[in-house]
Amino acid sequence: MSLKKQALSGIFWTFLEQFSNRIVTFLVSIILARLLLPEEFGLIAMISVFYSIARILIESGLTQSIIRSEDVDDVEYSTVFYFNFFVGIIVYFFLYQSAPLVASFYNQSQLTNIIRVYGIILIINSLSSIQFTKLSKNMDFKTQIIVVVPSMIIGSLVGIYLAYHKFGVWSLVYAEIVKASLTTIQVFWHSKWIPLLKFKFEKLKKHLKFGLNMMFSYLLDVIYKNIYIILIGKYFSPEQLGYYSRADLLKQLPVANLVFALNKVTLPLFSSINNDEEKLKRAYKKIMSLITFLIAPLLIFMIVLAEPIIVLLFTEKWLPAVPYFQLLAFTGILHPIQSYNMNILLVKGESRLYLILEITKKIIITISVLLTYQYGINTLIIFQIILSVLFFLINSYFAGRLINYSTYQQIKDLFPIILMALFSGVFLYYFDLWVLKYHFINLFRILIGMAFGFIVFLIPFILLKSENIFEIVKIIKLSKLRGITKKIRN
Repeated sequence: MSLKKQALSGIFWTFLEQFSNRIVTFLVSIILARLLLPEEFGLIAMISVFYSIARILIESGLTQSIIRSEDVDDVEYSTVFYFNFFVGIIVYFFLYQSAPLVASFYNQSQLTNIIRVYGIILIINSLSSIQFTKLSKNMDFKTQIIVVVPSMIIGSLVGIYLAYHKFGVWSLVYAEIVKASLTTIQVFWHSKWIPLLKFKFEKLKKHLKFGLNMMFSYLLDVIYKNIYIILIGKYFSPEQLGYYSRADLLKQLPVANLVFALNKVTLPLFSSINNDEEKLKRAYKKIMSLITFLIAPLLIFMIVLAEPIIVLLFTEKWLPAVPYFQLLAFTGILHPIQSYNMNILLVKGESRLYLILEITKKIIITISVLLTYQYGINTLIIFQIILSVLFFLINSYFAGRLINYSTYQQIKDLFPIILMALFSGVFLYYFDLWVLKYHFINLFRILIGMAFGFIVFLIPFILLKSENIFEIVKIIKLSKLRGITKKIRN
């Protein structure tokens, strides 16, 4: 199979996996939002950062090192498998002991038991990390769908059942444990890989050299991605944090799917063409434009229709989340491109530069947070928008320098897409205000509004025969070629 077809197939299956995962999570959250209170979602949001930090410590950047390495043998896979499991146990022990401190920090005593039970997921997930890494390295994303989606559905049904029977916040905890357990069991079954009874320190050392830089970068990233949740949880009520986390979840539905699919596919793809600078640049430019073409109009239309979307999905008790979502959605427009830029640094082996850039950006975030948190949640989010633009400029400069694709060239390629998305959003705003708002129920208001917005957005690109239109058609056609994924696996 050609590299192009392999990439498109990988993007399709990875996006399908993430979309299935996210859509199930989102649909379940709609049901749970009607059964649970905003403050119960806020409690889970409070501990999410600690769980994310623990997960990164367990993997230690080793999975990324394996993906970018050539000729990885079963001894290396087995060594990293045992290392992840051992670190998982240690990290869980420290998390268990520190649970009362976290509960005291937030002044929420019930968090102690929640953290200790929720943390079991870390040990369970440490047993499946290498299997998923192996599948990703082989670009076998179809198998990952077969593993993840059923586990997600069953875990979600457990959560709904428990929420209906008044388990409260514990319905969210037990649902995640069931999901993690089923995922681990299935990935062992479907991957057909069992670790050898071998452990080589020299193999571990090889991957730690690259992985530790990545680990510290990811730690900084996850801490600062969640710094707003930490501050809101500390200085505001669990209810307000629940509104913020719900708004962020709605934003993440389209954004996180694309970012995850992008990282999962482009890292092994770019690594395979790392030595051909012109080919790497063309691939970079094409995917960057395509991602912006998909995400920018969708988020802008969701901003315009935020109120009917949130009322329809979560009921009117979640209306305070509307302004949070409308602001957060702007930060999502450039987020996939930022992540994409950083992947260029990885495939070029610039893990040290990656770490330096992450530290620099986190210092900037720290300063902005310290200056703005006292002025309220809206001010915190507005500064997130400003920083998203600044970080795009930083990332695009260093990544572009490595492949001779400057920040100016990147902006020049993206600007028409974003401008047309904004222009279409203005048309949709007035169409909704004058026609839809007073004549249609929320469901039809959203469906008709989205259709109208995308028609306005797509017409000029179709008339100009934009390359992005043809790439989307290719991906759709590719999804119908059932034999492709089988060839990839072989």
